[in-house]
Amino acid sequence: MNKAAVIESVCEALQRGDTSTAAQILSDHYPNPTPPIGKGNVGSEKRLRVFLRDGFLDRYSGSPLVLPGTLRAISMALPEAFPYQRNWKAGECHPAFWQLAATVYHVVPVTLGGSNDEANLVTTSMQRNMAKGNFALEELNWTLHPPGDGTWDGLTAWFVSYVEDNQQSLIVDPQVKEWYRAARRQYAT
Repeated sequence: MNKAAVIESVCEALQRGDTSTAAQILSDHYPNPTPPIGKGNVGSEKRLRVFLRDGFLDRYSGSPLVLPGTLRAISMALPEAFPYQRNWKAGECHPAFWQLAATVYHVVPVTLGGSNDEANLVTTSMQRNMAKGNFALEELNWTLHPPGDGTWDGLTAWFVSYVEDNQQSLIVDPQVKEWYRAARRQYAT
């Protein structure tokens, strides 16, 4: 049964006043999978390992991405030219945060049983992350691009150097601090 037909059946049952049948139709044919609380959280160190493994390339588009801490450091240095809003609100935040900030996404979404194993994580942009939602790749007709060759580091080395040169003014930001610690640990290994 296609999804629109499922909703149509639910509407018909509701029209008859049969809420229990409507709920059963949803449960059987179009369930709302709710992941366990916290199951989808991936720490910054694991995210950085995935970014580096993927060569900071968006695995859905093949475009180069940037370490989120780098973008935040730029916004702290140039707040008027490169504005940041902590919730990335459109119109108040530079579009680069949506278009270029690297994030990880579960190839098999957590809501469909996917895990936090690095094998199930790929690098993507926040923009594509939001577009993919909880859909499987097949549902969107998306394919994974190959990872990068390791020559692009998403400006991670620049970020570490810049933070070390400007620690007093940058390390006060929790996001900068988190990415700096993750990058230092990654480069120490």
